[in-house]
Amino acid sequence: MLKHLSLTNFRNYVRLEMEFPQGLLLLVGGNAQGKTNLLEALYYLSTFLSFQAESDRQLINFSAARDALAVARITAEYQRGLVEHRLEVRLILENENRNGMARLRKEVLLDGVKQKIASIVGHLSAVVFLPQSIRIVEGSPEDRRRFLNLAIGQVMPAYNEALVEYTRALQQRNALLKLLTEREGDPDQLDFWDLELARSGAKIIRARIEALHELEELAAPLHRQLTRGKEGLACLYQPAYDPYPTHPSQYRLPVKDAIDRGQLSLSQIQEGFLETLRKNRRQDLQRGSTTIGPHRDEVSFLSNGLDLTVYGSRGQGRTAVIALKLAELEWVRSKVGFYPIFLLDEVLAELDPPRRQDLLDRLADCPQAVLTTAEAGLFEKNFLKKVTVWHIDHGRVLETATVSEE
Repeated sequence: MLKHLSLTNFRNYVRLEMEFPQGLLLLVGGNAQGKTNLLEALYYLSTFLSFQAESDRQLINFSAARDALAVARITAEYQRGLVEHRLEVRLILENENRNGMARLRKEVLLDGVKQKIASIVGHLSAVVFLPQSIRIVEGSPEDRRRFLNLAIGQVMPAYNEALVEYTRALQQRNALLKLLTEREGDPDQLDFWDLELARSGAKIIRARIEALHELEELAAPLHRQLTRGKEGLACLYQPAYDPYPTHPSQYRLPVKDAIDRGQLSLSQIQEGFLETLRKNRRQDLQRGSTTIGPHRDEVSFLSNGLDLTVYGSRGQGRTAVIALKLAELEWVRSKVGFYPIFLLDEVLAELDPPRRQDLLDRLADCPQAVLTTAEAGLFEKNFLKKVTVWHIDHGRVLETATVSEE
């Protein structure tokens, strides 16, 4: 439960100190006033990644970033279970250093002690629902892998560490593949990186199998309710390396059927992945890159058997994303023992009236949620009576109003 937020030189907020209310908070303001920036700060405290910026440097206030030394801070005081915590992120930009090059450092402190980022992702947990969240269904495989990575990473610190290890091993293996191809070296040099890739990759695959199965169990009934019982939702994991055992004489058709991979152990996945890497070695050498592994995984979302990632309408995709985000909210709660903060940016503007009401009804059960809108008229008067309203103008909170229900 977030209690206090402090921003310094973050985006268009030069300085902000706010006590955060429980329940629902509605941020009202015109475009480019700072509503989404506030959500971005909260989500950054959870994932240490921006859902808008391509680099952390863009998060530093434009005017402050021109100084020789610029520091942006995001600080939150919150309660996790029964324990109070203080989390601080510092983005330190040195425009003038010994090398004459700008340098950005990121420091994260939990209760005053510096921490490795991978170990505390999700300590202050949050789920975000943005207009661009439709990419989970309509976007690229990378968008869907990102969705899984951010969700799993908040409840499983070891998953983040596995991602870091896998990325490093993949980069080293690809570099070696290119070197061996150019100089015709000994392919056995790949053995070390094959093993490193298999160890970390197996952890990623195993976590994705479990997470997607659990998310589907939560999302399917939500999706059926949102479609008034007309459509079902299935989430299919399609790993680039599929650990599901296939008999040598069995011909696997490219049919998107649900496969139960949940019974496979971590060691089985690792051994199978390592064997496949070795079998694919000649092909990888020809291409100069690793052709199989979690970095090429895909996820499909099916509604009544229709692959929404290919054939679904905009409305169907949006409904699926709503169901997935509501499921993610419940899934994180089931893993960490309490609800994450639910962040929703201008989501009502793209929903028809029935979907708006369904979503708002679901929010009633959230201990803490933050919504943004440029049009308060999209919300019914009865809903507005139950929420705290902040008016945002050029990075300032001009008015705080709590309206009690009559």
